[in-house]
Amino acid sequence: MPDPPGRMRRGPFREGAFSERLHDPRTAVVLGRWLAAAFTVCFATGLLSHVLQQPPDWLRDGLPSRPVQGYRITQGLHVVSGIAAIPLLGAKLWTVYPRLFAWPPASGPVQAAERLGVGLLVAAALLELFTGLLNTAQWYPWPFPFRQTHYWAAWIAIGGLLLHVAAKAPLIAAHWRRPSPRAGGADRRRFLLAVGAAVGAVTAVTAGQTVPGLRRLDLLAPRRPDIGPQGLPVNRTAAQAGTASVDTAAWRLRVVGPRPYEVTLAELRAMPQYEAELPIACVEGWSASARWSGVRVRDLLERAGAPASSRVRVVSPDRGPYGVTELGPHHASDPLTLLALRIDGEDLAADHGRPARLIAPNRPGVLQTKWVTRLEVLS
Repeated sequence: MPDPPGRMRRGPFREGAFSERLHDPRTAVVLGRWLAAAFTVCFATGLLSHVLQQPPDWLRDGLPSRPVQGYRITQGLHVVSGIAAIPLLGAKLWTVYPRLFAWPPASGPVQAAERLGVGLLVAAALLELFTGLLNTAQWYPWPFPFRQTHYWAAWIAIGGLLLHVAAKAPLIAAHWRRPSPRAGGADRRRFLLAVGAAVGAVTAVTAGQTVPGLRRLDLLAPRRPDIGPQGLPVNRTAAQAGTASVDTAAWRLRVVGPRPYEVTLAELRAMPQYEAELPIACVEGWSASARWSGVRVRDLLERAGAPASSRVRVVSPDRGPYGVTELGPHHASDPLTLLALRIDGEDLAADHGRPARLIAPNRPGVLQTKWVTRLEVLS
């Protein structure tokens, strides 16, 4: 493409408009390494969360119930790495943005395709971080569904990242190693130190919603895991679910299997009670542990004549998208999976699922169904 007329070479298009030494390949490569690590952790843990919430048919019977803290750790890492990626992406874009004003914009079809791919990568990355951050606050000011959009945008972002790394591999290799003192300079070190400090700061003041050791620094996270009814946060209240007026005297649990039966709350309380220390870990990144007590789900299924390898549907009157969930065989047979009646020695509050709720290890909080009225053996 020909050079533009001189009168157009103004502002950012002017020759020498970007003389700052930090707009250089070495700085971009260092930031790119950090950002790629954050994106990789965020993508892998997000993919795991999606599979646990919506498993494909071939995997739904194989989802593990252990380790007990598995989902708490992986979803905590997902949100922490996603928040850390925000200042990293900002610094990376600042370093390379003069390339937006290069002339000619593309020297041929290959470079044009590469620049288009970079635009797609940046757009997907910004969409992921923006929607993910607002999801931690449960704020959805857009018309499209969050979970599906977030999932597919993640694939676009990670695919674009891989293509970008492949296209820039020679440049990355040339600037991967530490340069000589004259080539780097104190400016780059100060800049990278400032970026690292920003990442550390945003992590420290938000990770406390899932990392107990940082809870006292939990200044900017939208949730405090120790605030809520009975000392636990609540995402969906009984009023929102339409279950605030449940009559516990008339409540019945129906277990549907080869030998179906019904029990009252009094009969359920008279059955052998078990206790388990389990976390509630939610997709928004917060988690908290509590001492739950109730009846083991596998005992309820055994009484109904269900095989040990059964998959179970858990039903509640909640009108939301997770009023009906499924338990795979590993979760249904795990001795820590309870139909909980009490929390920390107290009867469940209405917002925590009174009179009975599901609590299971290594399971997303949205699938820990509250206000349970029915267990159905599926296989």
